[in-house]
Amino acid sequence: MTADPLDQLVAVLDLEQIEVNLFRGLSPSEPAFRVFGGQVLGQALVAASRTVEDREAHSLHAYFLRPGDPKIPIIYDVDRIRDGRSFTTRRVNGIQHGKAIFSMSVSYHIEEAGFEHQNTMPDVPMPEDLQNDEELRKDILDKIPEKHRGWFTRERPIEIRPVAPYDPLDPPVRKAAKNVWFKARHALPNDPSIHKCVLAYASDISLLETSLGPHGLGILSTNVQMASLDHAMWFHRNFKADEWMLYSQTSPSSSGARGLNFGEIYTRDGSLIASVTQEGLTRLIDQKDK
Repeated sequence: MTADPLDQLVAVLDLEQIEVNLFRGLSPSEPAFRVFGGQVLGQALVAASRTVEDREAHSLHAYFLRPGDPKIPIIYDVDRIRDGRSFTTRRVNGIQHGKAIFSMSVSYHIEEAGFEHQNTMPDVPMPEDLQNDEELRKDILDKIPEKHRGWFTRERPIEIRPVAPYDPLDPPVRKAAKNVWFKARHALPNDPSIHKCVLAYASDISLLETSLGPHGLGILSTNVQMASLDHAMWFHRNFKADEWMLYSQTSPSSSGARGLNFGEIYTRDGSLIASVTQEGLTRLIDQKDK
């Protein structure tokens, strides 16, 4: 019997503590060329949060330094930089083969009242009116090379419903903007830190592809090399990652083989719960050199 993918994700986020400030994280057993960036984000946030009490993460800033090896554990080394009266700061390094593959700073804040304003959520169809990612993948299954079908059709921990889906094997030229609904596939434990770690994981799923829209490329395009370079998140308001959220994404610029992307994440009632930025490698590959 295949393990539930969301239960597997929660297990992957449940790090083993091996010493004070040192944690070990594993990767899912499914075949992969490198560790998914969202997994490292989520695990590093777990490691940092295990060293903090009585306050929640409000921002993180991360750099992906080297590809992660999915066959061996990642060691997360937490530096307790500062414990203040209102704010706490942690730095986390993810290590494999004796080298840092990832570095992240996280800031935590006590709960305080303050000024309130936010952007307005885009006017888009609700998730119940849209097809989910599994249904959309089935529509093009016969076009997927057999050696990639297992990876392409695997069940995933996050359900996604794009507002304006397109064929990923033949992507059209489109705006540098997109909206997708997403959520964890079933209920998560009632722990706010787990919901933030799952949201950090999910925030890396589709953001970088936004910068490829004006160029008629996508995640499955074979003539572009893609990799997340850095990732930042700000958590604004309380939320539950097992309820529908809208990920509104834009890309203001691509240049120098890098694409810059912004994201705003809303609850279905229009509350802005998080903001995201990411720059990623979008290197055009000369097919003659392949």
